[in-house]
Amino acid sequence: MTDLPGRVPPPIPDKAPSLRERIENLRHLGRLVAQIWRTSKPLTAASVGLRLISALQPLAMLYVGKLIIDEVVRLTGIVPPGPDFADWWASGQLTSVTELLLLELGLVIVSDLLVRATGLVDSVLSELHANTVSVELMAHAARLDLMHFESAEYQDRLERARRQAAGRNALLSQMFGQAQDILTVVTLAAGLFAYAPWLILLLPLSFVPAIWGETRFNTLAYFLSRWRTPERRELEYIRYIGASAETAKELKLFGLGDFLIARFRELAHTIYLENRSLATQRAAWGALFSSISTLTYYGAYGFIVWRTVTGAFSIGDLAFLSGSFLRLNGLFQKLLLGFTQIAGQSMYLDDLFSFFEIEPTILSPVDPKPFPQPIRQGITFESVGFRYPGTENWAIRHLSFTLQAGETLALVGENGAGKTTIVKLLTRLYDPDEGRITIDGIDLRELSVADIHAHIGVIFQDFIRYSLSARENIGVGRIADQHDMGRIETAAERSLADGVISRLPKGYDQQLGRLFKHGRDLSGGEWQKVAIARAYMRDADLIILDEPTAALDAKAEADVFARFKSLAAGKSAVIISHRFSTVRMADRILVLENGGILESGSHEQLLALGGRYAELFELQAAGYR
Repeated sequence: MTDLPGRVPPPIPDKAPSLRERIENLRHLGRLVAQIWRTSKPLTAASVGLRLISALQPLAMLYVGKLIIDEVVRLTGIVPPGPDFADWWASGQLTSVTELLLLELGLVIVSDLLVRATGLVDSVLSELHANTVSVELMAHAARLDLMHFESAEYQDRLERARRQAAGRNALLSQMFGQAQDILTVVTLAAGLFAYAPWLILLLPLSFVPAIWGETRFNTLAYFLSRWRTPERRELEYIRYIGASAETAKELKLFGLGDFLIARFRELAHTIYLENRSLATQRAAWGALFSSISTLTYYGAYGFIVWRTVTGAFSIGDLAFLSGSFLRLNGLFQKLLLGFTQIAGQSMYLDDLFSFFEIEPTILSPVDPKPFPQPIRQGITFESVGFRYPGTENWAIRHLSFTLQAGETLALVGENGAGKTTIVKLLTRLYDPDEGRITIDGIDLRELSVADIHAHIGVIFQDFIRYSLSARENIGVGRIADQHDMGRIETAAERSLADGVISRLPKGYDQQLGRLFKHGRDLSGGEWQKVAIARAYMRDADLIILDEPTAALDAKAEADVFARFKSLAAGKSAVIISHRFSTVRMADRILVLENGGILESGSHEQLLALGGRYAELFELQAAGYR
């Protein structure tokens, strides 16, 4: 998160992207149309069909109106058949105008029905499309590597993609509306050309300036939004920690409310000033361009009136031509402004589809080898070296050791020694930059990633507290058996979570957490027992516990590990902990420092060695004494 003092606002570009860049961005429209078609073929076809019919309505309405006016003018010039309406009706003189009025009424009713039907179809299609994009976004995010989620740059890209997934639905109606307007323009232009071809030449003068303005300000708005993505993420973060159950205690005790409010207000005000400046410029230039358009229309309208006075056009022609020119002027502006807006939206689409173009690097081989089951020899790190992406320092280097089959191995070391990095490499969340990791002699990269994850049970210190039922909180440990209550209850009994769940009002069906109504929150230790049950739910060949009992009291910790030792018999296990009462239960302990192994042995052997482990043990023991 960036610091606010001295923040320099990003520069606003002084020119729009090149034509080539715009054309390249438009390629995303084809992907959007394909996505819409996948969402619902019937609804997409219905939306297009309804718009095709609607496109012919304006010309039909204008022409019928012209015929009505001409007929009325004709009727005013004949000898009245009588003083009353009955006389006119009996003479048959009103038949034509009545038929025309009924026809226009029918067109109005059909037009209203078409608008409502189109709106209904678009609304349903937009909702389905938003759901489709969100599902595809979640599915793609699930395929990406852990490094993508540990990178601020990728987090910015993910945030922009999420925002576009929810904010591009209006583009559907806009794109289909553009196609409808194109057909309407063609029909109206044909009618106008038949009477006064040169009037069409005036149209560009009325809309070209407005198009230029919209193009420029759409571009500026996009880049301003893009450059401010980190700051908007910061705003969301401040908004979250300023009003959430997880942070409420510290906020009150440390008096952080005013601090966060001031930080939010300063950052939000900076963004507000930039947006206000852009909106003001846009409004001022828009007023100027609108005036040009209005003057152009009234110039053409004055000419049509003059030609009508001289007898070149009838009154009906006057109504038809002025109406056609007005509609064409408006449609041309709408059409070309729509194109510039769609071009602008396509830049936002780039945020969405470029995220879909990010590919994972941790991939399964084409022909993977089966995961050894059971593990007979063990897991070996062979001179492994690893650096996190974007960093120069080695997290671990020249690391070699073997976790024997059925052995419980503890990793001890100060923060940053490489303990969690070993776990990430062991579970193939990352691949090593040097060396290799094998299971029974098979390189992890020769196994299916899904197969590796299926045979390893991991509980991290920062495990997720799902706002789901207690049953589901345990069931996520093995999603294929999430409805197997026998397996869930056995896992809970092994982790001692069964006692916690039995005290809940609804037992295994109790909603956990305080996020939703009727939810019950647990203490840190109780949550940890539920999380450990997920590892037992897997019944995995390798169990990894990263600070598994940090939130448990001493008695609960002893109970959990006494149970763990008996249940993990015959299985390989890795334990990371700062508590020596925990690690001393391991068969072997590795003491890590600066990404390498400093000491190795059992608890007794390391104490007898009198090295780093013994020093740390004595420091912790002194604290208890």
